Amino acid sequence: MFSNNKGEIIYVGKAKNLKKRVSSYFTSGINLGDKTKILVSQIDKVQTIIVQSEIEAFLLEERLIKKYKPRYNLKLIDGKTYLLLRITVKDKYPKVLLSRKEDDKTSLYFGPYTSSSSLRTVLKLLRGIFPYQSVLHHPKYKCLYFHLGLCPCPETVSSEEYKKNIKKIIEFLEGKTDRILKSLETERNEFSKKLDFENAALVQRKIDSIELITGPFYKPFQYEENLNLKDDIVNAQLAELKQILNLKHVGVSNLFRIECYDISNTSGTNATGSMVVFTNGEKDSDSYRRFKIKLDEGKPNDFAMMQEVLQRRLKHSEWPNPGLIIVDGGKGQVSAANEIIKNTIPLVGLAKREEIIITTDLEEIKLPKNSKALHLIMRLRDEAHRFAITYHRKLRSKLFIEA
Repeated sequence: MFSNNKGEIIYVGKAKNLKKRVSSYFTSGINLGDKTKILVSQIDKVQTIIVQSEIEAFLLEERLIKKYKPRYNLKLIDGKTYLLLRITVKDKYPKVLLSRKEDDKTSLYFGPYTSSSSLRTVLKLLRGIFPYQSVLHHPKYKCLYFHLGLCPCPETVSSEEYKKNIKKIIEFLEGKTDRILKSLETERNEFSKKLDFENAALVQRKIDSIELITGPFYKPFQYEENLNLKDDIVNAQLAELKQILNLKHVGVSNLFRIECYDISNTSGTNATGSMVVFTNGEKDSDSYRRFKIKLDEGKPNDFAMMQEVLQRRLKHSEWPNPGLIIVDGGKGQVSAANEIIKNTIPLVGLAKREEIIITTDLEEIKLPKNSKALHLIMRLRDEAHRFAITYHRKLRSKLFIEA
């Protein structure tokens, strides 16, 4: 948020890399447009708010623009207006539409949104969870999106059922994801009681999708009330994780550096291992390392591969010692890893399906889905998986080209 010398917010923007984004306005030699030069000349103070996910940034930006009405959010778009999201709530089958003006008093509007690409991305994600109609006058026949499972065409679903999806979309855009999840969990449980496991599984997939795209979700106003909310969240995650692990006698003294390992291969070929590092609960990508497995090709043995990676890692005495090692996997992976670690470094695993933490004593720690500690470990595991599979795909593509 850029403020002038009167304390007025004159511009609001978001970016994955705020330092890069903000510094671009002040770098010499950059050819700024005339209107941007005027904006920069009036900046007296820069205030930043760090959030947990792109979805949160998207919703917070919209809230701040609506709250402060910054003059340069309007002036820098050369006469164009930002996109609004329009929901025709009075229709029998409400439509979710993009609009430039609030010209229908019977519709509900959200926005304005400064990034049309971000808005479209969010809508694409939402539509996969809560299908909706996206044209004002839908044809009577089944459209392409119906066959993709993205559009409940007229009369293919009851109006009451359809409006449940619209209600969930509205609540999501208002930042009420907790309410959506609670409602879906109730719906899932009702299907399960009726032994309707097929519909219960469909609802569970919606729950999983929402948790995936939002991550640990905080409402936009919470970031306004506490500008250090993200740091507070990470510190709380670290404190809870340390407390839980020590209650189970894992023996964690500090979590300044956490290393997480994953293996990726296709039937034993092009096997790779990844080491990702979180320092003070945040990604430390400069410390990431990847390993090309040297074991015999064609003999898939994830346990031996994990052991090879850890053996090679421990040879690097110049790398700082971690306060905790996490391996992606269950009891077998933890046992194999501990044969190398030999209880010299605190070690746990994270079993994939039920997200259960495994200690070296093979004790299971099952945490609730809203556990701060679990969110941190899952973030590490997912990053290790992403890093390993990226390298694996690179090796596989190289082999294909050479062939």
